[in-house]
Amino acid sequence: MFKNLSLKVILFGFIFTFFSSFGQSFFLGLFNNSIRNELSITHGQFGSIYASATLLSSFVLIWVGKKIDDINISKFAFFVILLLSFSSFFFSTISSISLLFIAIFLMRFSGQGMMSHTATTTVSRYFTKSRGKALSTIWFGLSTAEFILPVFVIFLLSLYDWKIIWISISLLVLLILPITSIILVKNLNFNSRETEQKKGSKNLSIKNWKRIEVIKDYRFYIICANMLAMPWIATGTFVYQSFILNSKNWGPYIIAQSFMAYSVLSVITLIISGILIDKFTSRKLIIYMNIPLLISVFVIMYFNHPFTAFIFLGLIGISNGFANVLGSSTWAEIYGVKYIGSIKALTTALMVFATAFGTALFGFLIDNGYKIEEIALISAIYISLSLILLFLIRGKLNPIKIN
Repeated sequence: MFKNLSLKVILFGFIFTFFSSFGQSFFLGLFNNSIRNELSITHGQFGSIYASATLLSSFVLIWVGKKIDDINISKFAFFVILLLSFSSFFFSTISSISLLFIAIFLMRFSGQGMMSHTATTTVSRYFTKSRGKALSTIWFGLSTAEFILPVFVIFLLSLYDWKIIWISISLLVLLILPITSIILVKNLNFNSRETEQKKGSKNLSIKNWKRIEVIKDYRFYIICANMLAMPWIATGTFVYQSFILNSKNWGPYIIAQSFMAYSVLSVITLIISGILIDKFTSRKLIIYMNIPLLISVFVIMYFNHPFTAFIFLGLIGISNGFANVLGSSTWAEIYGVKYIGSIKALTTALMVFATAFGTALFGFLIDNGYKIEEIALISAIYISLSLILLFLIRGKLNPIKIN
């Protein structure tokens, strides 16, 4: 019984992470030029709007995201689906800067924020011993989207107006996701699941932290400093991919094609990381998460050949594969799962905030004449400092045991 239900939960998470892609920076960045040309705004102006809208979505997510602990998952998922469909349709109506702000806020909140939050929280709470493999499996959904969508959307943009694409996305969400939720998680009951898993459950022998307790724990901030490196650096890369193309004199399809390397290596890392986490724990693996990301920024600093794009995004993909799984399992291991919804709402909001920071910082630096190599150096300094701090506390990441 549980075997079949477990597969349903994983499939639910897979589909939701796939559809979260419509609010992710790699996808929205594909429409950067179309929107800027229509509204006659600069890279920096677009970045400021993107960042401020994303920042607002992170604040709202802290409050709304915690409701997943109190509401039946199918009802919560249905709310998120309706919001994503409406947000996608609203995105097609952009005709002014104010509408652009609202549209980006809605897409970042519903897509990147609520869709991924719903998927990862559901899986983190449902699985115990195989949490790592379960989380790594559902993130294949986003990796699949990252593999397929960039080249596909670039092709569609050559045939159709960008607004038609967004109307189609809205209809697709409304047609597929409600049926998915009804079939897969309508009768999911976490309380009965936790009761039946009581024997041998590691999570029941550790302290379950409330969110107010978590924000008083210094370890939380050091871990977050490492967790947030990927979002702000990758977002800046995705949103300003046209700037990187022009800086490196690469062809228009190079980065879109490079997303295939990013996606493939993300998937491979997801598979490996899920197995490693279940064997060694997230607490021991997190120190290695951002090393490929650090190497990637050095690659973009020192090399200009078009093939560099594949190496650059491939390395980011490796760190992304680790981050997607570790970003959920680490909190569950250290702080327990009873209040994981509210904790994940906070950490997801911080992740969204980091993407806002990255967009604003990249836009500001670009408008002030910084080269991509100089931006990469700033990124390298941040990654290095956060890694050093994490290394210093690596032996203090164990959960608090209770009798």
